[in-house]
Amino acid sequence: MREIIRFAWGNGSLGDFILALSDKGIVALEFAASRSQMEDVLRDRFPDVDLQADQDVLADAIETVAGIISDPARDCGLPLDMRGTPFEVTVWTMLREIPAGQTTSYGVLAAKLGTRDPRDLTQAIANNAIAVLVPCHRVVKKDGSISGYRWGVRRKRALLAREQRPGKE
Repeated sequence: MREIIRFAWGNGSLGDFILALSDKGIVALEFAASRSQMEDVLRDRFPDVDLQADQDVLADAIETVAGIISDPARDCGLPLDMRGTPFEVTVWTMLREIPAGQTTSYGVLAAKLGTRDPRDLTQAIANNAIAVLVPCHRVVKKDGSISGYRWGVRRKRALLAREQRPGKE
């Protein structure tokens, strides 16, 4: 029997997002402008599963996630099912240890992993499919400036600002 991953669409303060859950937890939370394109991305990412749209069943999770997008310092309370290589999962776990309202640099994370080259982890960060809850937005350049973000630098700036001033834009 094929694994089932359910997904639903939500609208938050930073735009439309798709949320996908396995029986273990959230496998994807991504901002997207095109629903059909994002659903294709999910199908490509999870080729061996049965993807099912289920807006009603995921309604509470969508509401919770929309609230966290507005206040990313809030605790989610929903389990995550981070899927990637062992190295990627290690990097994503490290990202989850960065407290809300704080940032770190690629170099600092690389040093914690025992490498001097931050490029070793940038691809793992870029492959993160769980926006906000795996807070890759908290990683900045060595000089503190904002670098790229899979879902747009504007969103990254907004998330960081929200963590500095919870509940305010």
